[in-house]
Amino acid sequence: MTASLALNSPSPEDLWEMDRAHSLHPWTNFGPFEREGAMVISRGEGAWLWDAEGRRYFDAVGGLWCTNIGLGRREMAEAIGAQAERLAFSNTFVDMTNDPSARLAAKLAELAPGDLNRVMFTTGGSTAVDTAVRTVAYYQTCMGRPDKTDIVARDYSYHGSTYLAQSVGKRPGDRVPEFRYKETGIHHLSVPNPYRRPEGISEAEFCDWLVAEFEALLERVGADRIGGFIAEPIQASGGVIVPPEGYLKRMWDVCQRHDILFIADEVVTSFGRLGHWFASLEEFGVQPDMICTAKGLTSGYVPLGALIISDRMWDAMAADGSRWFTAGFTYSGHPVSCAAGLKNIEIMEREGLLAQAARVGSYFETRMAALGDLPLIGDVRGRKLMLCVESVADKGTKALLPDEAGESKRISNAAEAMGLLVRPMGHLNVMSPPLVITERDVDFVAETLEKAIVQVTDELVREGFRIG
Repeated sequence: MTASLALNSPSPEDLWEMDRAHSLHPWTNFGPFEREGAMVISRGEGAWLWDAEGRRYFDAVGGLWCTNIGLGRREMAEAIGAQAERLAFSNTFVDMTNDPSARLAAKLAELAPGDLNRVMFTTGGSTAVDTAVRTVAYYQTCMGRPDKTDIVARDYSYHGSTYLAQSVGKRPGDRVPEFRYKETGIHHLSVPNPYRRPEGISEAEFCDWLVAEFEALLERVGADRIGGFIAEPIQASGGVIVPPEGYLKRMWDVCQRHDILFIADEVVTSFGRLGHWFASLEEFGVQPDMICTAKGLTSGYVPLGALIISDRMWDAMAADGSRWFTAGFTYSGHPVSCAAGLKNIEIMEREGLLAQAARVGSYFETRMAALGDLPLIGDVRGRKLMLCVESVADKGTKALLPDEAGESKRISNAAEAMGLLVRPMGHLNVMSPPLVITERDVDFVAETLEKAIVQVTDELVREGFRIG
């Protein structure tokens, strides 16, 4: 119990202790958490955060790839509050809906590419992916192919944390022995990471090899068993991996030839991260059968996700008029969340945030690329407002530092002390700032991150680690 703590007017220390004593965080690392607790964030405005002690940080992480329009928007709060007062909840099961849900579904159909005109609202990205994977089996069965239900994904992919979504994903560190995962009916191909491609081949040859690997899997398993292929246009949490030129289009072509549904996991890449509402078609030339979205859909103000499917799929599933689509959630089409989504899109359109993300994102790419000259940095990759730096011990061999060096966490700690938040993941430091970022903000991020990297490099060398 927390009776000894001031629950109604807690001090920063009280908040820290309440959290440390009672919270189980996503991806908790038990030892460090029990020793050090968590940073308590108390306020946000634009791309800036303040902790409970009043210290200010530039959030180059963008929450978790999601605070696209920036924090502290009064009109967002007013839209959320007004909808909560008017209609705080409405069941959308079977034959009921509500005003914001209907309007947002129509808006997403307008923004989505091609004939993706049908929307299933979910609670977030994980549940959107979960629903998409289940829908593969539903659709293929409706098409008279009940055995064509297997899913193909890639190594280093992250598709969410439900049982099914995490089983489909395969990011190092996520598959811990204490949990269990679905093993049957899910296949994984190689990660399409040009920086880590086999030695001695070009990027074009690497792309050929990846596509041939997919075709070999179809030959081995049987195309009549593979129902869907899921891919993030850029693998986000798996390392901000931009695939080789033409890779996604060629994988899509293979799917088209074998009646395999192409699921674009755009939970991160949609709503402006790459300067488009959706990146699959505009950025990579791929027309998906399904798109999963979340995060930037409400800019993180309230939870909401969506699965958007094609008219072709809808027509097949609805063909005989007697079937039931038995999937959904209590909060599907939640009126407050959908009102937030509508206001979020309105703000993005009115302020031209897609164009701003494309413009400032290009500058961000240029400024970050310069960090590749530092001895510790082997690769700087990503596009627009979705970038990372990868640390290596040796630029020539691309060898990584031993895990005990902990360089990415040390870099993020050093940057944090200078007022900058970046996200450490393995040997990477990842950035996905809000779309409202300016060129001046980019300069601050680049200069501060460089100082942090130089500081940590010097520390590592003094400790006996060989760099470069």
